Amino acid sequence: MLVAQRWQKIVQLVNERGSIRVTELSAICEVTEETIRRDLDKLESEGKLLRSHGGAISIPASQAETPYMERETTNADEKRRIAQEAVRHVNEHDRIILDASSTAWNMAQLLPDIALTVLTNSIKVAMELSTKEKIKVISTGGLLSSRSLSYVGPLAERSLSTYHVDKAFISCKGLHLQRGLSESNELQALIKQKMIGIADTAYVLADFSKFGQQSLAHVASWEQIHHVITDEKTDAGVIEQLSELSVNVIQIPSVS
Repeated sequence: MLVAQRWQKIVQLVNERGSIRVTELSAICEVTEETIRRDLDKLESEGKLLRSHGGAISIPASQAETPYMERETTNADEKRRIAQEAVRHVNEHDRIILDASSTAWNMAQLLPDIALTVLTNSIKVAMELSTKEKIKVISTGGLLSSRSLSYVGPLAERSLSTYHVDKAFISCKGLHLQRGLSESNELQALIKQKMIGIADTAYVLADFSKFGQQSLAHVASWEQIHHVITDEKTDAGVIEQLSELSVNVIQIPSVS
């Protein structure tokens, strides 16, 4: 069985059964348990399953990591305008983080070619900034998640730990007033936790559709967030409650 066929078989079995143990997969695929563990690590990084003690479990459809190309076209106008506003909060000589969200990629497109240091785990953000000669780009490296075109995992987290930045610009799959920020899988959540932790100021970039959602893995509480940039469709009640939590909400106006 080829490696790609084995990965496909593992995902199929996990989805069919809901959960399966490493020992079973090892016997079915006729490879060592250590090989299966590596396979599960890779498949989790791609958002195709979740690791559990001794095996793996399936991801509910609502919790799966959305492929980058799909995220790129969802609420694209709102994301572009949010990115335009976010760029206004970047000053020359700033050190900033851009995550692997489609809104951060829009920011990368819109950033002027000025003296900046940009730290990112996103391949697309790094490529976009590579043509801007005055911007210093630092990539985290790590385990590549093919669905989000981003680096995740322990190596990426250790890389982030060696830096300090002025501002972090991130997005998340879920923004819940009581439970804070959440992501579709633990690896993405851990990366964004680290990004927030090494930044003096944390900006959340979120269109209206993110609010009221709770995804699988917790990222941060609202006490850790300083600013939220959102669009005009976000409910006024949500904005009021965020303000009561001492979060500065920047709501961009509608396009006339």
